[in-house]
Amino acid sequence: MAAAILGHVSDPRRLTVGWLYPDLMNIYGDRGNILTLLNRAAWRGYEARLLNLGKGTAEGMDEVDIFFFGGGQDKDQALVYDDLIETKAGHLAAAVDRGAAVLAVCGGYQLLGHFYQTADGQRLPGIGLLDAHTEAGGKRCIGDVVIEADPSLGLEPRTIVGFENHSGRTFLGKGLSPLGRVRKGFGNNAEDGGEGAVQGNLFGTYLHGSLLPKNPHLADLIIGRALGVTLTPLDDGLELQAHARVVERELARR
Repeated sequence: MAAAILGHVSDPRRLTVGWLYPDLMNIYGDRGNILTLLNRAAWRGYEARLLNLGKGTAEGMDEVDIFFFGGGQDKDQALVYDDLIETKAGHLAAAVDRGAAVLAVCGGYQLLGHFYQTADGQRLPGIGLLDAHTEAGGKRCIGDVVIEADPSLGLEPRTIVGFENHSGRTFLGKGLSPLGRVRKGFGNNAEDGGEGAVQGNLFGTYLHGSLLPKNPHLADLIIGRALGVTLTPLDDGLELQAHARVVERELARR
């Protein structure tokens, strides 16, 4: 399902972040992504607020500008699966259609695809917002990652860094672009060189660690898309110096 690039908000000076299943889908520092989104909006004068969307809760989803769907253990994904299908999938699809942004990491990324096929051949349907599917792998993909972002995103610097820890292998449909190409690490499936997926304002990735504090340029891309505005720059000198050092270190270890 295609999403608009421009966002839509009821209040042009407010940013609402909706955190899907914060008590269950929150590992490897994923909370840092929430703090980064809220703070970078607030530093620009926006009223930034957080809406926790736990099991059984869909109220307020029509007001969310950015949804965050974090990673979780397999047992936690199983706990949220029925609620996602029954309570939130329709609201989430409608939000994507109106231009809301979504950042889905690891388990959240997998659940946005068509299905997850387990090692014993069981096929668990996803919600189909992304033309992708995931299959269980025999070996975990663990370690630091450096990718070069898709040039269409216009990121500067082009690199994105993070940490991956997953056994699932995700395969994208022919019309779906990866978030970037792997320069260090495994990525979606350790086969085709792609990492993550981008479809309009919907971003999927396996990168934890936390992703957005290490990549403020990606955080601003997501915020800007959600608000439908060009953001005023912040002084990210220290953050980008740290980012560059990670890139240099990890590429030297390839």
